[in-house]
Amino acid sequence: MELLNFMYSNTLSVTTAPALLDVLMAADKFEVASCMRYCSRLLRNLPMTPESALLYLDLPSSVLMGEAVQPLTDAAKQYLASRYKDMTKFQEEVMALPLAGIEAILSSDDLQIASEDAVYDFVLKWARTQYPKLEDRREVLGSRLARFIRFPYMTCRKLKKVLTCNDFDHEVSSKLVLEALFFKAEAPHRQRSLAAEESATLNRRFIERAYKYRPVKVVEFELPRQQCVVYLDLKREECANLFPSGRVYSQAFHLGGQGFFLSAHCNMDQQSSFHCFGLFLGMQEKGSVSFAVDYEFAARSKPTEEFVSKYKGNYTFTGGKAVGYRNLFAIPWTSFMAEDSLYFINGILHLRA
Repeated sequence: MELLNFMYSNTLSVTTAPALLDVLMAADKFEVASCMRYCSRLLRNLPMTPESALLYLDLPSSVLMGEAVQPLTDAAKQYLASRYKDMTKFQEEVMALPLAGIEAILSSDDLQIASEDAVYDFVLKWARTQYPKLEDRREVLGSRLARFIRFPYMTCRKLKKVLTCNDFDHEVSSKLVLEALFFKAEAPHRQRSLAAEESATLNRRFIERAYKYRPVKVVEFELPRQQCVVYLDLKREECANLFPSGRVYSQAFHLGGQGFFLSAHCNMDQQSSFHCFGLFLGMQEKGSVSFAVDYEFAARSKPTEEFVSKYKGNYTFTGGKAVGYRNLFAIPWTSFMAEDSLYFINGILHLRA
């Protein structure tokens, strides 16, 4: 009746989301595009809730494909992605979400999550809870969820675990891990162009999220002595966001069986007269092991754009300790961030430890 009424008067008497959805489905069945658009617009103007967003994503696929409904489903995905972007805060709610909701959250670049390893762990945990039967779980992971995990940004340690993980079909996991390793091995400019090609498609697996722990490139040597070279790149806006007292951490890397990380800070210099950029090397908490390290911090700087050593030293770590420099470049924050700063090359600060 509502649909017939609309065809004659161009208005509807119903205003609630469930009722409008019913009209939308009828309009889809009888191919009344103008009514579909009308319902879709009214629904978009209602305040979104997790429940309504999930209702919109749960429409039959014929309706979901309709152009009229696209803005509504986009808005629903957007709503869920921004509501749950800090997944750890809403752990229980997120664990209870259906598949469409999880897909909407995982497709976001703005997830506030420690690292892609944590995304992978979350997806496995969710799938094991929702799909207790192994074959169902393999099917859902392989055909629906794997494409939302950005394997190229996972650590190699974790990728090894993916290969032996029984929840994935072996063929699927080998393909994903191979692709990720090839991406890691590419030169940075190739990685950027792959990411640019990808962003046009639905999958965004080559695009880096805003991880809490910044990815690093690591070169490890066992001989003639244990050594690792770690490269950390920070964008100008990431540095700007550190002011006045923020810090950003790198992903962990390993040396001699110990986990380490880099952290970049905006802090006051020793005399507390101005803000400056600091860089520190920290050892992950591991009891009271004492561990001596020779370290050197360097940064690319203009005009040569080569790495220039800033500090060398040695330090004996015990669990949870860090070593570093409150003012790495021996200049105030304003000079470090200035337009003519020597340390930003095309908007990127290149650090090496």
